Amino acid sequence: MPKLTAALTRQIVFLILFVFSGLSLAEDYQRINWVDLLPEKDLKALENPPDYINEIEDGSPEDNLSNKMLNALEQSTAPDDAYQRALVSTDIVESMDGKAIRLPGFIVPVEMNDKQEVTEFFLVPYFGACIHLPPPPPNQIIYVTSQQGIMVEDIYNAYWLEGTITTSFTENNVAQSAYSMTAETVELYTEE
Repeated sequence: MPKLTAALTRQIVFLILFVFSGLSLAEDYQRINWVDLLPEKDLKALENPPDYINEIEDGSPEDNLSNKMLNALEQSTAPDDAYQRALVSTDIVESMDGKAIRLPGFIVPVEMNDKQEVTEFFLVPYFGACIHLPPPPPNQIIYVTSQQGIMVEDIYNAYWLEGTITTSFTENNVAQSAYSMTAETVELYTEE
């Protein structure tokens, strides 16, 4: 029997650890933030809202998020209003296509399997998005599928998701998304 070299022994040990630990050799996930999914022009528009948004008095009925957004939409019909376009933008960051990412967010279920595990959902940046109107812009929503299904016991919980993001548009009766991914790992959110 041939003698194992140190390098071959290390490779065998690594392979055994890989098989038994569930680690992925294929990809290292890059942790991103939601703003990384916004094209620069949308980010600038959202960071610099027009004066009519700033004129809404704190505590007034218009201060309610949905009323604020609806009033803003009513007040501005100008096609050159970058802020309004950013609120409904489907523009994407091309460099995100095919990137292995890690991103926290909230799950909005779309489909479930027989075990009541979520198999299709939207990942959104804040709780209540898509449930309360208006939803985030489509470029702040990711349509996610999970072959094994995810047991979501409480929709108030945030989760870390890892997978490869693609720039593909999805629309259904819940929301529109400008990004998609297949969830490779899902875990309850904890501070990192």
